[in-house]
Amino acid sequence: MKQLFSFLLFSFFVSVSLAQNSIESLESKLNGNLTDSARIKLLVTLSKEYQYSNLKKSFEYAEKAISIADTKNLLWAKALTYHNIATFHSISGDFSSSAKYNDLSLSINFQLKDTVAMAKDYNNLGQDYASFGKYDEAYFYYTQSYRLASEKKDSLSLAIALHNMAAVFKELGQFQRALDYLKLSQRYSDAIHDYEGKAYNYDEIGDIYLRKEVYDSALNALHYSLKTSRSLKMKFNDLLPATMIKIAKTYLALKDNPHALAYYDTAYSLYQKIDNEFGQAQVELGRGIVYLKEKKFDQALKLFESSATIAHETNSWSLEIECYEKLAKLYEELGDFKKSLGYYKQYKELEDSLFSQGMQAKLLQDQLRFETASKEDQIKALTKLEESRKSELKKQEMVRNILVVVVALTVILLFSIYRSGQRRIRINKLLLDHQEEVKRRSQELEQLNQVKDKFFSIISHDLRSPINALSAILDMMDNNQIKPEEFSKLNKELRAQFNHTKTLINNLLDWALLQMDKLKIQQEKIDLKQLVEENFKLLGSLHMKEMVMINRIPSDTICIGDLNIVNLVLRNLILNSLKFTEEGGSIEASAKVDDNEIVVAIKDSGIGIKPEVQRMIFEKTSGYSTRGTANEKGTGLGLILCKEFVEKNGGRIWLESELGKGSTFYFTIKRS
Repeated sequence: MKQLFSFLLFSFFVSVSLAQNSIESLESKLNGNLTDSARIKLLVTLSKEYQYSNLKKSFEYAEKAISIADTKNLLWAKALTYHNIATFHSISGDFSSSAKYNDLSLSINFQLKDTVAMAKDYNNLGQDYASFGKYDEAYFYYTQSYRLASEKKDSLSLAIALHNMAAVFKELGQFQRALDYLKLSQRYSDAIHDYEGKAYNYDEIGDIYLRKEVYDSALNALHYSLKTSRSLKMKFNDLLPATMIKIAKTYLALKDNPHALAYYDTAYSLYQKIDNEFGQAQVELGRGIVYLKEKKFDQALKLFESSATIAHETNSWSLEIECYEKLAKLYEELGDFKKSLGYYKQYKELEDSLFSQGMQAKLLQDQLRFETASKEDQIKALTKLEESRKSELKKQEMVRNILVVVVALTVILLFSIYRSGQRRIRINKLLLDHQEEVKRRSQELEQLNQVKDKFFSIISHDLRSPINALSAILDMMDNNQIKPEEFSKLNKELRAQFNHTKTLINNLLDWALLQMDKLKIQQEKIDLKQLVEENFKLLGSLHMKEMVMINRIPSDTICIGDLNIVNLVLRNLILNSLKFTEEGGSIEASAKVDDNEIVVAIKDSGIGIKPEVQRMIFEKTSGYSTRGTANEKGTGLGLILCKEFVEKNGGRIWLESELGKGSTFYFTIKRS
């Protein structure tokens, strides 16, 4: 484990050393005679180079670039510098400032009609709002980024937008949808050989499994992300320590505190080398949680307080909220309930105010946009105000009125945006519900089509065969081609064909009534013993096998149901037993009362049913059929009808069977 961390730190130092040589070369160019445009671009490049090695230097260069861009009023340069300093604030954890500058950059790029840059601004705004916890707004901005990237067929921006949308669904607890979006993002990354995208995607997948408490899968994904980041030898970024923090959280959940602290320590070293206070504060919070679990309260308290201070200074509200929550828990463990309550109140107040502060940041952005757009008009107004004090007062009053109107309109606009976001959420939910309903109905329709095809096949084959046989025999009789001794044998065969065809037609007619919903259920009292006895006599006389039929249903066993339905179910189950029982076998009917229903059983001593056939015997689309012990034909309809009719009558049906030992079919019916 120590060798792993040493290797990571060594790789980091090498990358920083190489980057330092490149930075020194760029800095030397600043002393040359450069145009304003070239100087701005060089300052932005240097700011980006220092983002992951020295945040203070990065901020200094970013500020210098903005100063020149504002002084020269170069729109393209303003957009570039605003975007750059927004990234700086995002890395530092000041997402409010990041959102302000991203919005300014978006406003200028909109004027420049630079849709590629707009897509990046939308994506960054989505990340800012996601950090605030406003996932509906974040998702809206990500979809705007995706829309613009689609128009330009920008695969990289599409992959990033889908990755970020997955992060939103992850935070909302919709883990499967998040994984689906990550898979789609990975397809775009694979198409353009964006290997860094794979590292980011697996980092997100690991976090999903961590939240689902599938810790082995979480560690596999996070270690793969770590391995991919190292193998790419890419310039140091925020992914490596962020992944290590997630690995530490996973080990903490597994109660492996030494590994958790080891990964936290390595992440802290990486953040410390680039002077990223926000990252260090995240690690200190994690370390504090470990020490809190180990009852090392003094060490935990020191780390929580340090993390909370940095979070407060960098306007990192979400981190500050978590720090206050942990401090409240720590003091509760110590029995200092007064301090615990104090921190809990701070935690709740900051959490409740998070949304309103986000609204204030948006209002500030709108005001800055207005002031930037109307700067020239304000200068002209100030020149005219100098001519007369009276005119000056009127102009000041007008400006105040305009500002009041703008503020009022901005508030209305923000409220409308909020309402629109809520409406989008409801509409999306309705659309998802509708999609599920359409999918369900589509599956039902597909199943019905399969059933229809099955039954048409039965009709075309099983009805045609006996009719053709009968026609052929009649033709032979007309032509005196049948001898008297052959007629007895043919008569027996015709009788079997006739019984099969009659059963098939009855079943088809019953099924047709059921599918057309023409079957009317008429509840009445039924004497089960008498009904079974009648079916035994009728079916025993029609069938050619000698069977022992035993009616063990107690006298006066009265049930409630539709007589025709119960009769059909009994008839089909008894016929099924006759079909699959050898001559001389037995068929037994029994019933027992179970609460408010009667469980009826038809048991035979037949050949039994294979386990794989048992699973599909009641399925509409299978229509499984096989020949009986006397080569009797089947249609596959009987048991399907039994299931539908039993359920139509409010009952259940199932079977128990063992090869070579017979089968028992059970169904339930309401008791009287």
